[in-house]
Amino acid sequence: MFDSKDELIQKIRLGEDSLLELKAVRLSGTKVAGPGRDELADELAAFANSKDGVVVLGVDDKKREVEGIPIDKLDGVETFIRDLCNDSIKPPLLASIIRMELPDAAGTMKAILKIDVPKSLFVHKSPGGYFTRLGSSKRELAPDMLARLFQQRSQARLIRFEEQAVPDTSIKDLSEKLWRRFAGRSAESDEIVLEKRGLLVREESGALRASVVGVLMASENPEKFLLGATIEAVRYRGGVPDSNYQLDAQRICGPLDEQIRLAMLFLRRNQAVFAIKAPYRLETPQYSERAVFEAIVNAVVHRDYSIYGSKIRFFIFDDRLEISSPGAPPNTVTVESLSLRQATRNELITRLLSECPVPETAGDVRRAYFMEKRGEGVPIILRESEALSGRKPEYRLIDDSELKLTIFAAKPQKI
Repeated sequence: MFDSKDELIQKIRLGEDSLLELKAVRLSGTKVAGPGRDELADELAAFANSKDGVVVLGVDDKKREVEGIPIDKLDGVETFIRDLCNDSIKPPLLASIIRMELPDAAGTMKAILKIDVPKSLFVHKSPGGYFTRLGSSKRELAPDMLARLFQQRSQARLIRFEEQAVPDTSIKDLSEKLWRRFAGRSAESDEIVLEKRGLLVREESGALRASVVGVLMASENPEKFLLGATIEAVRYRGGVPDSNYQLDAQRICGPLDEQIRLAMLFLRRNQAVFAIKAPYRLETPQYSERAVFEAIVNAVVHRDYSIYGSKIRFFIFDDRLEISSPGAPPNTVTVESLSLRQATRNELITRLLSECPVPETAGDVRRAYFMEKRGEGVPIILRESEALSGRKPEYRLIDDSELKLTIFAAKPQKI
């Protein structure tokens, strides 16, 4: 927004409005004395909670004159902004900081910082509370307006979270190698095809953005856009999560089908396989690969991606493995009814994974595609795991915000 110098100069001349905030910068040595940290955080969060906006540092808002920032102080001011975006705003705010030069009243070029704040997927809280932008100033959100905003940007809205546009993205943020597998053959343009498949979303302004599902299925690094869209896999020695007894660990990233494949490889290299001769060699793994595959797929497909920063945790211990997935069971499904009912939180993810073939490296999973949408996953997990270990897996809902599955390990067989 206001990307050209001429456009930005014209906007500054007209003064602040719903899209523009001006701030002079005051320095005390190497530190920023003004604007205040909390004050600026409130302004940035207000834009993110409203629509796209721009904050320009180095311009007096009363006189509408460019004062500039000393060039040797730009690094410090930029660090100040990034720190407050990460530490003073919850969840952290993603903003673009651009260095530019604009003429002052005498025509001398001065350095300024332009902060582009896109409309966010989330509702942001800053030190002063929850704010929105109204005209040329911020306004604290009244309780009813705040509740409505949370509803609009949450799982409860009519447009599912996975269908929402990811701010400040475009088709260029998607990998053609990855999205091409969902495009098929068509005489239509790539943008139209991807929009129809839900990988791109057209905003009210007409701009095409990558959707949440587009980022998750067709970008090389989804975690760049959705912090926590990863699997944290750890193998511990013993029975407690203690980093001092960590035998193997991997931060599993990439598109969702790749995450599932890598998680299965992590299982295969970290589970024991017991062998006996009775009278021929009989091998028994600690876990059913088919059951664990279903469990990981369910965690990836049904997790709540709107919970900022939360990730799937896949922990393997000597006597069990645990898979923890952000979010409660979808819709009205309960822990007790998981094996009896089928419900999908992320319909688009489910649909796209049903088009992704399962590679041989995933193990003995007996699936042609990652999803087959038959509602068989949980019964397979329970049946196969209990047959192997003699103990039925356990589901637990923790604080109504995380679903935890425990699968118990098989023990060595005796002749």
